[in-house]
Amino acid sequence: MKAVVLMGSKADLDYAKEIAGKLKQFGVESVLRVASAHKTPEHVLEIMKKYEKEDVVFVTIAGRSNALSGFVDANTTKPVIASPPYSDKFAGADIFSSIRMPSGVAPMLVLEAENTALAVAKIFAMKNENVRKAVEEYQRKKKEEIIKADKEVGYG
Repeated sequence: MKAVVLMGSKADLDYAKEIAGKLKQFGVESVLRVASAHKTPEHVLEIMKKYEKEDVVFVTIAGRSNALSGFVDANTTKPVIASPPYSDKFAGADIFSSIRMPSGVAPMLVLEAENTALAVAKIFAMKNENVRKAVEEYQRKKKEEIIKADKEVGYG
Protein backbone atom coordinates (compact mmCIF):
# COMPACT_ATOMS: atom_id res chain seq x y z
CA MET A 1 0.00 0.00 0.00
CA LYS A 2 1.70 3.15 -1.22
CA ALA A 3 1.24 6.31 -3.17
CA VAL A 4 3.45 6.66 -6.20
CA VAL A 5 3.93 10.40 -6.59
CA LEU A 6 4.92 11.24 -10.16
CA MET A 7 6.25 14.73 -10.78
CA GLY A 8 6.41 16.15 -14.27
CA SER A 9 9.69 17.80 -13.31
CA LYS A 10 12.01 18.20 -10.35
CA ALA A 11 10.64 21.72 -9.93
CA ASP A 12 7.64 20.06 -8.23
CA LEU A 13 9.76 18.35 -5.57
CA ASP A 14 8.83 20.61 -2.65
CA TYR A 15 5.13 20.12 -3.34
CA ALA A 16 5.65 16.35 -3.69
CA LYS A 17 7.48 16.27 -0.36
CA GLU A 18 4.60 18.14 1.25
CA ILE A 19 2.16 15.49 -0.01
CA ALA A 20 4.51 12.71 1.19
CA GLY A 21 4.68 14.27 4.64
CA LYS A 22 0.90 14.43 4.89
CA LEU A 23 0.62 10.83 3.67
CA LYS A 24 2.96 9.73 6.44
CA GLN A 25 0.53 11.20 8.98
CA PHE A 26 -2.07 8.73 7.70
CA GLY A 27 0.39 5.83 7.78
CA VAL A 28 0.67 5.68 4.00
CA GLU A 29 4.06 5.10 2.39
CA SER A 30 5.04 7.06 -0.69
CA VAL A 31 7.70 7.04 -3.36
CA LEU A 32 8.62 10.14 -5.33
CA ARG A 33 9.51 9.84 -9.01
CA VAL A 34 10.11 12.26 -11.90
CA ALA A 35 8.78 11.49 -15.36
CA SER A 36 7.25 13.61 -18.09
CA ALA A 37 4.41 12.47 -20.33
CA HIS A 38 5.58 14.96 -22.95
CA LYS A 39 9.33 14.36 -22.79
CA THR A 40 9.74 10.79 -21.47
CA PRO A 41 6.53 8.81 -22.00
CA GLU A 42 8.44 5.51 -22.06
CA HIS A 43 9.92 6.33 -18.65
CA VAL A 44 6.44 7.02 -17.26
CA LEU A 45 5.30 3.60 -18.49
CA GLU A 46 8.38 1.90 -17.00
CA ILE A 47 7.67 3.44 -13.61
CA MET A 48 4.01 2.44 -13.77
CA LYS A 49 4.88 -1.14 -14.75
CA LYS A 50 7.11 -1.44 -11.69
CA TYR A 51 4.10 -0.87 -9.40
CA GLU A 52 1.27 -2.50 -11.37
CA LYS A 53 1.06 -5.59 -9.15
CA GLU A 54 0.98 -3.59 -5.90
CA ASP A 55 -1.81 -1.76 -4.14
CA VAL A 56 -0.95 1.76 -5.23
CA VAL A 57 -2.56 5.06 -5.93
CA PHE A 58 -0.79 7.23 -8.46
CA VAL A 59 -0.56 10.93 -7.61
CA THR A 60 0.43 13.09 -10.54
CA ILE A 61 1.91 16.53 -10.09
CA ALA A 62 2.12 18.56 -13.26
CA GLY A 63 1.28 22.10 -14.08
CA ARG A 64 1.07 23.96 -17.37
CA SER A 65 -0.19 21.38 -19.84
CA ASN A 66 -1.00 18.45 -17.59
CA ALA A 67 -0.66 15.50 -19.94
CA LEU A 68 0.85 13.41 -17.14
CA SER A 69 -2.40 12.79 -15.27
CA GLY A 70 -4.35 11.71 -18.34
CA PHE A 71 -1.47 9.63 -19.68
CA VAL A 72 -1.07 7.76 -16.38
CA ASP A 73 -4.81 7.23 -15.99
CA ALA A 74 -5.18 5.91 -19.54
CA ASN A 75 -2.50 3.30 -18.86
CA THR A 76 -3.57 1.89 -15.49
CA THR A 77 -6.55 0.47 -13.65
CA LYS A 78 -5.23 1.97 -10.41
CA PRO A 79 -6.68 5.20 -8.99
CA VAL A 80 -4.99 8.35 -10.27
CA ILE A 81 -5.21 11.65 -8.44
CA ALA A 82 -4.12 14.76 -10.32
CA SER A 83 -2.77 17.29 -7.87
CA PRO A 84 -1.36 20.18 -9.86
CA PRO A 85 0.51 22.79 -7.86
CA TYR A 86 -1.07 26.21 -7.92
CA SER A 87 0.56 28.63 -10.30
CA ASP A 88 0.14 32.39 -10.43
CA LYS A 89 1.05 32.24 -14.10
CA PHE A 90 -2.00 32.62 -16.30
CA ALA A 91 -3.96 33.50 -13.14
CA GLY A 92 -4.11 29.80 -12.28
CA ALA A 93 -5.89 29.01 -15.57
CA ASP A 94 -3.43 26.20 -16.37
CA ILE A 95 -5.57 24.07 -14.05
CA PHE A 96 -8.01 23.66 -16.95
CA SER A 97 -5.61 21.14 -18.49
CA SER A 98 -6.32 18.94 -15.44
CA ILE A 99 -10.08 19.35 -15.58
CA ARG A 100 -11.00 18.52 -19.16
CA MET A 101 -9.94 14.99 -20.06
CA PRO A 102 -10.86 12.93 -23.11
CA SER A 103 -13.56 10.28 -22.80
CA GLY A 104 -12.33 7.14 -21.08
CA VAL A 105 -9.70 9.03 -19.08
CA ALA A 106 -10.71 9.91 -15.54
CA PRO A 107 -8.04 11.02 -13.10
CA MET A 108 -9.53 12.59 -10.01
CA LEU A 109 -8.57 16.22 -9.42
CA VAL A 110 -7.68 17.24 -5.89
CA LEU A 111 -6.02 20.54 -5.07
CA GLU A 112 -3.71 21.15 -2.10
CA ALA A 113 -1.22 18.72 -0.62
CA GLU A 114 -3.24 17.98 2.52
CA ASN A 115 -6.41 17.20 0.57
CA THR A 116 -4.48 15.03 -1.87
CA ALA A 117 -3.07 12.97 1.00
CA LEU A 118 -6.55 12.69 2.53
CA ALA A 119 -7.99 11.42 -0.76
CA VAL A 120 -5.25 8.78 -1.04
CA ALA A 121 -5.79 7.77 2.58
CA LYS A 122 -9.54 7.40 2.07
CA ILE A 123 -8.92 5.05 -0.85
CA PHE A 124 -6.64 2.87 1.27
CA ALA A 125 -8.96 3.15 4.27
CA MET A 126 -11.41 0.87 2.47
CA LYS A 127 -8.98 -2.03 2.96
CA ASN A 128 -6.74 -0.97 5.85
CA GLU A 129 -8.11 -0.55 9.36
CA ASN A 130 -5.16 1.53 10.60
CA VAL A 131 -5.51 4.02 7.77
CA ARG A 132 -9.27 4.16 8.33
CA LYS A 133 -8.68 5.02 11.99
CA ALA A 134 -6.15 7.69 11.00
CA VAL A 135 -8.70 9.26 8.64
CA GLU A 136 -11.36 9.20 11.36
CA GLU A 137 -8.95 10.86 13.80
CA TYR A 138 -8.04 13.49 11.23
CA GLN A 139 -11.72 14.25 10.63
CA ARG A 140 -12.43 14.39 14.37
CA LYS A 141 -9.65 16.97 14.85
CA LYS A 142 -10.91 19.07 11.95
CA LYS A 143 -14.39 19.11 13.48
CA GLU A 144 -12.95 20.12 16.85
CA GLU A 145 -11.10 23.02 15.19
CA ILE A 146 -14.39 24.38 13.86
CA ILE A 147 -16.21 24.02 17.16
CA LYS A 148 -13.32 25.72 18.98
CA ALA A 149 -13.29 28.56 16.45
CA ASP A 150 -17.05 29.00 16.87
CA LYS A 151 -16.63 29.35 20.63
CA GLU A 152 -13.73 31.79 20.20
CA VAL A 153 -15.80 34.16 18.08
CA GLY A 154 -18.51 34.42 20.68
CA TYR A 155 -20.67 31.34 20.81
CA GLY A 156 -20.87 29.51 24.12
